[in-house]
Amino acid sequence: MRVVRGFAARARLYFAFTRPFTLLPPTFGVVSGALTALGSAHHPDPERRFTVPVLVSVLLGSCCAALLNAASNVINQYHDLEIDRRNKPQRPLASGAISIGAGRLFAALLYGLAILPTWLIVVGPYASLRARATAPLPAHQCFFIFLAGMLLTLVYSDPAWGRTKRFGLWANLTIAVPRGCLLKVAGWSMAGSVLHLEPWYIGAIFLLFLLGATSSKDFSDMEGDAAQGCRTLPIRHGVEKAARIIAPFFVLPWVLIPLGAFLPDPLGGGVLLTGNQAALAILGLALAGWGAWTARLILIDPASLARSENHPSWTHMYLMMMFAQIGFAIAYLV
Repeated sequence: MRVVRGFAARARLYFAFTRPFTLLPPTFGVVSGALTALGSAHHPDPERRFTVPVLVSVLLGSCCAALLNAASNVINQYHDLEIDRRNKPQRPLASGAISIGAGRLFAALLYGLAILPTWLIVVGPYASLRARATAPLPAHQCFFIFLAGMLLTLVYSDPAWGRTKRFGLWANLTIAVPRGCLLKVAGWSMAGSVLHLEPWYIGAIFLLFLLGATSSKDFSDMEGDAAQGCRTLPIRHGVEKAARIIAPFFVLPWVLIPLGAFLPDPLGGGVLLTGNQAALAILGLALAGWGAWTARLILIDPASLARSENHPSWTHMYLMMMFAQIGFAIAYLV
């Protein structure tokens, strides 16, 4: 019984190491992206959307997305060890509860579990595992999107890959591309081809949101970031100016949703977003209103961003992401 309790405690420790609260948005994101593809005008077979191969692909892909985000969180803590020792000494790596070597191996394991299974996620007449594994290279869109996302997490955190975390807006961009744009496109690739403008337009909306919103976490980390040479937006511009810079990103990206529901697709017939127009308009306006309220929280007292490790704007960012994911799925399936 002592071994069991020890194993359970160790498992909880490693689970906490992945920062599990942050794993929900990518899981919602890929499922939402797949459901959006299934309900779009670009789906090749509207009469046979929810087939067993599609459902298996979505289940596998959502698990891989959560694992990739977990790997990103772990590798970021590995490379941020000195920063966390100053800012967040209670974290498993910074506190010594998990050794540096074990943390590195855990990150490698998570990356492998996140990337390799996506080779089997293909769209088309490939039902068996053998058929999926040997499908033509262009059919493996999901794998290459996940691979690009993985490389960008290394570009963000690892000094050997550039560590863009040091460079303000570039840091935000290397978060927003994989966790915003590529996440939605990856989900779409589990049920349809990404060779259309629509999935990239949807991904761009989430990219723009995260481009500014991710900085809401940087305010509480200023002391440690500055000591390690990371020039985040609040360090580069000061707390008040940085708050004014990021506030519009909580509102303006969502306006693109109702616009896309009515604007024509320049690459083909119909509109850019082929879901239910009324549902998309309501979704975009609701998110813009929510974002405006969150931006007000930021602008009323910018200094509070630096005083709190988890400012309400950070929580609202994740909740808005999940609400948007669910909203897109509903708008495309009604």
